[in-house]
Amino acid sequence: MANTTQSDFATLLEDYFAQLPKVGELVSGTVISIDNGAVRLDVNGLITGLVRGYELFSESSEYSDINVGDAVEATVVEQENETGEMELSFRIAGQQRVWKTMQKYCDDELVVKGKVIAANKGGLMIKVDALVGFMPVSQLAPEHYPRVQGGDKNRILEHLRSFVGMGMDVKVLDLNEQDEKLIVSEKAVWEDDQKAVLDSYSIGDIVEGQISALTSFGAFMKFGQGLEGLIHISEIVWQRIDHPKDVLKVGDNVKAQIIDLNKSKIYLSMKRLVDDPWKSVKETYKIGQEVEGEIHKIEPFGLMVKLDEDIHGLAHISEVSNRAIRDVKELEDMFTLGQKTTFEILNIDAAEHRLGLRLGGLKKKAEKSTEEAPKAEEPKVEEAQKEEEPKVEEEPKEEESPKAEEAPKVEEAPKEEEAKEEAAE
Repeated sequence: MANTTQSDFATLLEDYFAQLPKVGELVSGTVISIDNGAVRLDVNGLITGLVRGYELFSESSEYSDINVGDAVEATVVEQENETGEMELSFRIAGQQRVWKTMQKYCDDELVVKGKVIAANKGGLMIKVDALVGFMPVSQLAPEHYPRVQGGDKNRILEHLRSFVGMGMDVKVLDLNEQDEKLIVSEKAVWEDDQKAVLDSYSIGDIVEGQISALTSFGAFMKFGQGLEGLIHISEIVWQRIDHPKDVLKVGDNVKAQIIDLNKSKIYLSMKRLVDDPWKSVKETYKIGQEVEGEIHKIEPFGLMVKLDEDIHGLAHISEVSNRAIRDVKELEDMFTLGQKTTFEILNIDAAEHRLGLRLGGLKKKAEKSTEEAPKAEEPKVEEAQKEEEPKVEEEPKEEESPKAEEAPKVEEAPKEEEAKEEAAE
């Protein structure tokens, strides 16, 4: 009889341990007590599970506010400890659930709350739930984008650090649980907000707003309901300018025409609201006419000459002396900025905004020495060296996203990341 009892007990014990979840398995349980920094669960009536210390995973919103009676999930760390309880972890289970949640946010393009915890030269470290994600500078909304002239990395990092501690609405752009990488975007949220507003505008519309920032490639203008568009340097005035600050300043109220709408990007033009002065250039100036002009730029290829406020011409390097001029240094020795000199008009191309000049008093071509300085290709007078809009607009090179981690690892501040001029005022 005793042998039978022992055999039955051994069988029951074997069955009991067979039913116990294995290490690494995810189990469900009901919270039966919370005290002394430990949470105990009833695991399917089989055993009491214990979650304590580091494994509580309180940084996750799902586990930060649990109560007795709540149904929760945990991962088995040890089947039975020294007191006969099963050691469980909210952390392991929580990490798996958080990554699944992030994948849903990404798939459904949902907006989530995040908090900036650190900045580096490539962007911002943002905590979303229990994970730390990376937001490249290019994914900041326009109002937060660092506009730093020349892409001064120190000034950019200083600007980015000002966001530490700030909450941001973001979307999950990409994630990889295996690599522990999470990429988020504030700009994606901003773009969604703009879509409905942009639907009320069309190409050709004239809008009025205020200059919000100046960069080497153009000016930004705010208008309407929080919209901001770019006026490229070539679309500000008909004349060639070296920098938008030559004719504009931050805070100026201006009118512009919408010339392109590309998703959330708005491109504007100021010059198209006024007549092109080159249309009537031949009514004022004639080939062979001698005119007085002011030298306003000395270039390697010649002199940029201002005939009036609207019309500028080019005196090529081969047309400013009877001898060959080899470099810009010689030109700078011969002429000074602001100098007024007589020139002869050689040619006029109104469509291309070109007007060729020769220094007054020079011998005609046939009379010149056969030694001639090599003639470089002439640029357009008004649109020489036209810059294209940069792609992250002088945007800083984005660093590879650091791994998402529970406790953010703040990178040492390098000298500083990208962008445009911090609203030159």
